Amino acid sequence: MKDLFFRRHRRLRSSANMRALVRETYLHKEDLIYPIFIIDGENVKNEIGSMPGIYQLSLDNLMEEMTEVANLGIKSVILFGVPFEHDKDEHGTGAFHHNGLVQEATRFIKKHFPDILVIADTCLCEYTSHGHCGVVEGGTILNDASLDLLAKTAISQAEAGADIIAPSNMMDGFVAAIRAGLDEAGYEDIPIMSYAVKYASAFYGPFRDAANGAPQFGDRKTYQMDPANRLEAFREAESDVEEGADFLIIKPALSYLDIMRDVKNNFNLPVVAYNVSGEYSMIKAAANNGWIDEKAIVMETLLSMKRAGADLIITYASKDVARWLDEEGKEV
Repeated sequence: MKDLFFRRHRRLRSSANMRALVRETYLHKEDLIYPIFIIDGENVKNEIGSMPGIYQLSLDNLMEEMTEVANLGIKSVILFGVPFEHDKDEHGTGAFHHNGLVQEATRFIKKHFPDILVIADTCLCEYTSHGHCGVVEGGTILNDASLDLLAKTAISQAEAGADIIAPSNMMDGFVAAIRAGLDEAGYEDIPIMSYAVKYASAFYGPFRDAANGAPQFGDRKTYQMDPANRLEAFREAESDVEEGADFLIIKPALSYLDIMRDVKNNFNLPVVAYNVSGEYSMIKAAANNGWIDEKAIVMETLLSMKRAGADLIITYASKDVARWLDEEGKEV
């Protein structure tokens, strides 16, 4: 044994303080973006069956939710609208209505919680009768005809006070159209958080329960990306950067950590991981059955996203994570 040479890596793991001293990746409250679903009606607080702990909230219940968010130290929220079925139409006009759900929720939050950043999801699918993210004609989702509607939606959200526009539709040219529309309307300083790399994923199932936005025919595979493809992500992200995106979202996160690292290594914009509904719900289900340690799993999962290159994380677990971070001393 005297002549045996090997490296003693355990020296840097010998105690909690030693491990903290050399820790490479941290999760902070400022990294968290909390999704909120705004539903039509009054005095509505519907827990989403497939997403325990997440609710559809009417505007009159938003004060309680936002007070909790603010008290927990969460700095950013992203808003999704859930209109009545009878208010949907073929062109999703509710998405860009002056008094639309996201617009009214934005005004409320900016009035009562001005320091919290409001990110507006910019899409048509929750508002269209067919559930697709663009204009449909003869069973085909029309790309160019959808761009004007998406730009109108972004402008109406900016007018309502949204701090960031987050288009999620995956139409070709959507960033260019929205950037041009915002600039022309005088909102040159409003950034675009593009869903740049969005895969046609099975992990979105619970979200479609929450947003009542499942497509009424077919699927979204002609505009969302094939999960088998890696190089396609470079092309999508590059286009959005050229068109004026300010952030790049990778969605989903957990099964696409390799893509997240690729994007981080190749583009110098902030990268946002979307820890999607299916990822959240799988952990909640296992935790509720007593099979896993929920806190440990969630924290490990989100740290993996930060380690893979995410600067920010959209996660339904934001409130839980904020509480756990308080317990751990603000970061982990």
